[in-house]
Amino acid sequence: MSLPENTTVLIVGAGPAGLTAALTLIHNNFHDFVIVDAVGEGSNSSRAVAIHCATIEALASIDVVDGLLSQGIKGKSIRIISRSSQLFEVKFDPLKKHSAHPYALFIPQCVTELVLMQKLQSLGVQVQRPHRVVGMKQNEKDSRVTDVSFEDGQVISARYIIGADGARSTIRTIAGIEFSDPEGPHIVNEELAQMVAADITFEPEPVGPVTLEGHLNAEVFSGNLFMFLPFGNHFNAQLLGDGKPTTKSTFRILCSIPIKNGEPPRAPPKEYIQKVVDAYGPACISSDPSLNPRPVKVDQLVWSSGFRTHSAIADRTFTRLGAAIFLVGDAAHIHSPIGGQGMNLAIRDAIFLAHAVTKHIQASAENPDVDDTILQEFAEARHARALEVIGFTKTLLKLGNLPYESYAWWMPVSWASIRDLTLRILGGFDFVQAKVAWGLSGLGRR
Repeated sequence: MSLPENTTVLIVGAGPAGLTAALTLIHNNFHDFVIVDAVGEGSNSSRAVAIHCATIEALASIDVVDGLLSQGIKGKSIRIISRSSQLFEVKFDPLKKHSAHPYALFIPQCVTELVLMQKLQSLGVQVQRPHRVVGMKQNEKDSRVTDVSFEDGQVISARYIIGADGARSTIRTIAGIEFSDPEGPHIVNEELAQMVAADITFEPEPVGPVTLEGHLNAEVFSGNLFMFLPFGNHFNAQLLGDGKPTTKSTFRILCSIPIKNGEPPRAPPKEYIQKVVDAYGPACISSDPSLNPRPVKVDQLVWSSGFRTHSAIADRTFTRLGAAIFLVGDAAHIHSPIGGQGMNLAIRDAIFLAHAVTKHIQASAENPDVDDTILQEFAEARHARALEVIGFTKTLLKLGNLPYESYAWWMPVSWASIRDLTLRILGGFDFVQAKVAWGLSGLGRR
């Protein structure tokens, strides 16, 4: 498909961040933009599963939240559990004092992208695919314009470029922006550095408290983390596709894989996922009759991914190469999926950025020599927010990685046992639950 020769704003990447940026520009009554993506169609992978309260409010502010609310599951709580009992429950009800959306919306990322894409299409905008960026250079005639070249030889000249093209961002690389862990070139919590995620069904279907919809379960076990989220059959049409069973409940799992077990496959097969479930999952989804009096087995593997996780942040999210160039979402920062903050931060980044770009365009129309203060203030604020979120997720990782082995001969208890006891005690206090819910909601880190 041919691209226009010129545009004011070029959005590179049509994941949640890129789509949200486009929708925000339209909400601001700005239409001179092009959104491109390198792949021929949207991905059916669905690593992110939760849209938190602050992000729901942000999406509501640009009138695009209704489609997501109609599709998603309004989560009641996040439970921290051991293999056989509950340690702590983070209930979202206390957020009623602060928001009209006191819940986490559980919805696979692929469904989120589909809803945002359909909204964009309903407003008359199509993502241009497949168009892979291969170069950028300052325009010879206009010092505030950049010529962006694509793999197929086409070139677009743009005044603003939004790099929403993921953790391996081409825009970031060409712009010469560094990307590293803010604490230095190392991986914190090595034992939780590699993970697998999967959407699965069981035969027979499991029963037990952790299988109830509306609750995300985070299990701590042997220094590992295992997350388990029931989808019911809400998303079967999108996840299972045509010609596959659509009546069974689908479940999301996310589990850290100990380094001693070796690197997980990039797309773990069903047998591998079964071993992970048996080794680390709640007893009620185990196939081992010694753990589960009603053994269940993984029946259908819908999707799976093995990956390494670490934290990194771009040393700047705004620069100039002629045009104003921005990074949002994974192109700007990555961190562990624990806490479900990544896509949420990306969406809020995109909304704030699109507002800043709109203001700068309007200011430039009144004064062609306007400086970049509006854009720089945005970049500094979002960089600081990303650092906060990275710190938050690292704290969660440290708590989840506490060992169950005794600390020393003179201290015959483990740090993990102390953590579990503390969680059981603190879980009885409403103000503690409210504080944790506030931290996860993002309301204090918009």
